[in-house]
Amino acid sequence: MANKRVHKALGLVVLFVMLAVLPFGLKFHQQDFMSFLFINILVVVSYRLMTLTGEWSLIHVVLMGVGGYSSALLAKYFGLSFWLTMPLAGIICALIAVLLSLPLFRMKQFYFLIGSFAAGEAIRLAWVFFKVPFGGAKGIRNIPSPAISFPGFKEAIEIWEPIPYYFLTLVTVSLCLWVLYRLENSRIGLTLHSVHWRDALAESVGVNTWRYRTLAFGIASFFVGIAGALFAHYLGTLNPNQFGVGIMVYVLIWVIVGGTATFSGPIIGVTVLSLANEWFRAFEIWRPLIYGCILIACIMFLPDGLESLAAKIRDRISRSRGVEEVK
Repeated sequence: MANKRVHKALGLVVLFVMLAVLPFGLKFHQQDFMSFLFINILVVVSYRLMTLTGEWSLIHVVLMGVGGYSSALLAKYFGLSFWLTMPLAGIICALIAVLLSLPLFRMKQFYFLIGSFAAGEAIRLAWVFFKVPFGGAKGIRNIPSPAISFPGFKEAIEIWEPIPYYFLTLVTVSLCLWVLYRLENSRIGLTLHSVHWRDALAESVGVNTWRYRTLAFGIASFFVGIAGALFAHYLGTLNPNQFGVGIMVYVLIWVIVGGTATFSGPIIGVTVLSLANEWFRAFEIWRPLIYGCILIACIMFLPDGLESLAAKIRDRISRSRGVEEVK
């Protein structure tokens, strides 16, 4: 067990070192791609926390937008620092999720899915309808970039170029993933699993399933709010179309293709499909079809997601060796 932990820790250190060196060998648009990939990783991993309770929602991307709009408005109109608006955006998203849980968790499964979609569309249409302060359909522009001030310097250094923002997203997302991983492997995470698989049994031993579902919804919303803030301040502009149901479908595909059985499943899904999306950029018209084919292939041949591929390969190799030994 100790050796396994050491190997895992060494692997993470090597991965982090590789990611730290990577941007210096990439082109401008590739550095952009990696920053957005880190943000999307936080989106899918936070979404997976919600699925641990057995509920799949269609409001997650809209809550990301809530985080982005909150951070952008606080920075632009109230002059608050990004380092303050980012956690505040997460808190605002968590509070909205807790309020929405009151009506939404009276529903389950398909009805919860539809209810979450309706709530998300109501929020998104509010952004379109109210030009003040949300900017209407055109959204918000000229969102301030994050800035770092040092003692002895009059002006703060803005973080808006690809390489500095790459490291900002890398460090922020890594810290968020560490917290989410620790949470899943804590008593709370184990209880969330029990709420999913043994709902009635959990209630019979005194577990308040509504409270734990609300807790998962709130925590997942907090972290997707952080992702929204990172997205808004890097892009510099926001509009309601960036958080439509079409984008939510992509998130669902990333999670399903990657798999939800392990923490790394959604990370694998979003990374593989995002890289495929870049490779097929020249075939813009065909990209939805390609995505659909990948999804169908995974459902047919890898129902547990890409995360199960390594285990299937190991099983096949061990079986072939067993057959050879018998011969």
